[in-house]
Amino acid sequence: MQENRMKNSLMDTFESKLMPIAKYISTNKYLMAIRDGFLVSMPLLVVGSIFMLISNFPVQAWINLLSNTNIAGTSISSYFSNITNATFSIMAIFVVIGIGYNYAKEEKVSPIFGAAVAILSWFILMPFTTEYIPEGSSTAIEVASIPLQWVGSKGIFIGIFCAFISVRIYKWVEDKNWTIKMPSGVPPTVGQSFAALFPIAMVIIVFFLIRVLFSLTSWGNAFDFVYKILQMPLQKVGDTLGAMLGIYLFAHILWFFGIHGTNITDSVFRPILYALSAENLAALQAGNPLPHIINSQFQDLFATYGGGGSTLSLLIIMLFFCKSKRIKQLGKLAIVPGIFEINEPIIFGLPIVLNPIMAVPFILTPMVNILISYITMRIGIVPICNGVIMPWTTPPIISGFLSSGWQGAVLQIFLIALGALIYYPFIKVVDKQYLKDESEDSDSGTDDFSLDDLSL
Repeated sequence: MQENRMKNSLMDTFESKLMPIAKYISTNKYLMAIRDGFLVSMPLLVVGSIFMLISNFPVQAWINLLSNTNIAGTSISSYFSNITNATFSIMAIFVVIGIGYNYAKEEKVSPIFGAAVAILSWFILMPFTTEYIPEGSSTAIEVASIPLQWVGSKGIFIGIFCAFISVRIYKWVEDKNWTIKMPSGVPPTVGQSFAALFPIAMVIIVFFLIRVLFSLTSWGNAFDFVYKILQMPLQKVGDTLGAMLGIYLFAHILWFFGIHGTNITDSVFRPILYALSAENLAALQAGNPLPHIINSQFQDLFATYGGGGSTLSLLIIMLFFCKSKRIKQLGKLAIVPGIFEINEPIIFGLPIVLNPIMAVPFILTPMVNILISYITMRIGIVPICNGVIMPWTTPPIISGFLSSGWQGAVLQIFLIALGALIYYPFIKVVDKQYLKDESEDSDSGTDDFSLDDLSL
């Protein structure tokens, strides 16, 4: 009894400390806008990644074939690269539009004009020059152009600020009622366009002044300032084993209390991971060594298998080594979704939520996966993830092969097996308890209906 009271007290303490933080993050309109804004770019990046996978499929004979086969003087691999450039190389444009659109919805203003002022303000601050070294010269000259370095991953963080500030200015002017009101007979779209004139003009004026002010500093422009002062330090912190372990520890503690921890941590951590993945992809295209072990693919493909807690390992034990009808039936129902990284049936059906026995392997297994994956990539046993974005539902082994070659697939098999060993003693404790309950129910012969008897 005393032990149960201590456990309950400890859980209450954790819940009282973590729940307010989780609630704030999950309902914060800025973080929600970032999360949903990145989702706009996701299908584009996945399609671009498919073409990148085709042109860089880990079979050297295939790569040589695409590189040496020309159509109208251009190699097939170059044609595939055009698709990748139209997605990854300008990914920040999609992200800025998506964040502006979703943040405008949160602020209850026109989403389409929110997206418009977000991209408008971003381009106002952008330096429209690219350095170019002519053939035979050692001196770089500046060419008027939209610089690809800023419309890609390097421009994401300043784009986030532009989206938030521009939409806030737009809302402020609209709330002041400084808008042009058209007669009631005017079509709604025409009326909305005229109503947006003053708010958009104010956004332009403010960002014009910001550009002028930065031109007077040693930075020269706002893009260089944000990238060097904010984005680079954040990427350096995010590109560490400690950061990944800390993020996953926090996410899985939230899962234990029934909160979708990964959704919450992704709203903060995912922009950093995307930037790191984009730099890996650029290095891959240039034929250079991949710079970042920690990136979006590392998190998605090597931290967990079968969803949060790496419960695919748990499902294997449930199906082949457990004896209670409840666990085996749940394992049969959950195995197919688990292969495709969906594990809510396990988390809420076993359950893992508020189950102190299962919390230990649920939190420990992803930590072990991350640690081993990082070490093997660090010492060169397994290639670093190539930066190609894959759907999060891509089954393991396939995803490992496409991201890190056959070594990645072997590592995934090893980690799934290791996770099964970690889960085994804990799920067997639960299995024995469920067997005991089923035996008592059978001996009592009761026909009373209970919600506990419902099978998932």
